[in-house]
Order: sequence, then C-alpha cells, then structure tokens
Amino acid sequence: MKFYLVLFTIFWSALIYAQPSHDIWNNLLKAHVSSNGNVDYQGIQNNTEDLENYISVLQNNMPTENWAKNEKLAYWINAYNALTIDLILRHYPINSIKELKKPWDQPLWHFGDKTMSLNDIEHKILRKMGEPRIHFAIVCASVSCPKLLNEAYTADAIEQQLSKATQEFLSDSSKNKISKDRLELSKIFKWFAKDFKANNSLRGFISLYSNVEIAPKAKISYLDYNWDLNE
Repeated sequence: MKFYLVLFTIFWSALIYAQPSHDIWNNLLKAHVSSNGNVDYQGIQNNTEDLENYISVLQNNMPTENWAKNEKLAYWINAYNALTIDLILRHYPINSIKELKKPWDQPLWHFGDKTMSLNDIEHKILRKMGEPRIHFAIVCASVSCPKLLNEAYTADAIEQQLSKATQEFLSDSSKNKISKDRLELSKIFKWFAKDFKANNSLRGFISLYSNVEIAPKAKISYLDYNWDLNE
C-alpha cells in the first residue's frame, strides 16, 4: 500500500510542477519577429495554427501556487505577447491597435473558469508580482512599445532576458533620450510611475540599467507615443 502511495505522490507532484513547453512560441517568434522587434503579422496570419496551438497549451497548463515566481513571470509574459498578436490578427490588416474598441479590456480568452483580457494579465497578475521590468517585456503591438523579443521567455533565462530588455529599451534613442542632467522618457515611465518608484526613485531605476550617470536632480520629461503597428 505504501508503494502505491509513494507512486501517487510522485505522479501528483509531477502534475503540480509540470511546466508548459514554450517551444511553439519560441519557433514562431524566431520565424516572424526581426531582431528589431518588427512583427510579420501577415506571415503569422498565413498559418495561424501554431499560434492557436500555443495559446491552447497555455490555457491547458495554467500556473499553480506551487510554481516559482520566475516560472509564473515567463508564463504570463509569453501569454500577454501571444494574445496581443492574436488580438491584432483578429482584425488585421490595421494600422494601429488603437483602432480597436477598448483593445486591452476585451475578455476574449478562456483560462480555467475565467475569461481574461490583456489588462487582466497586466494589472491583476504581472504588476502585482513586483517586477517593474515586465513593462519592457510585454508588448502592445506599437512602434513606441519595447521591442518584442524574438525568443520565448523562460524561467531559467528570465532574469537575464528582463535586464537585457530593459537596457535595450533605455538605450533606444527613438524611445528614450538619456543624458546626465536631462531624461526625455517613454510615457511608460509616466503611466506606471508607481511601479518604478516602489524600491527606488525613477532616476535610480534608470541608473541601474543605463550606462549614463544620472544626476540626482536630472530634469524629466516624456516623449510622444507612436501607436503605429510594430510591423
């Protein structure tokens, strides 16, 4: 009897800790997203089966409370980006995600017994995890957004991936202009100011991921946001 109990415990533990494979998403990104983050929406639309299969994998393998933080981060970042592309393709061709009515509030996807929107994932899940770098990993399908990484986020690599995404976003002069005494920043830093000030000042956060030494009283302003589609 004890033998069967041990086998059941091992089997159940494997189910609890099982992680969904992000291979389909990784291959799709490598095939249809450039190193600059430009998305070939037409190419994905020509064969949406891979995207649909990946979303199904996510829906059937939701995180449990036993998952580690990095496992949850990778899952929900990948989910957000895959669902954003799915949203665009439902209406493609379009010039901007802003052409859609309340795009981030559309409850289009079923996860467990809930229908979820992009805002649900961003505000009710990811932001509550206390990791401000998620704002440079989730992508709103627009030119001024951080670039879409052309590989899947994974639990093992996510620390390096998030730091790289943050550093590349800050060093992109089309999105942020950073000098010692003046910071002309993406409006992402304005919209989510609370997230970046949680454990540090905004200037302090930027100093961590920029090669520029930021003056304590550097002037801060915000650039216009380009909502054109990131293709």
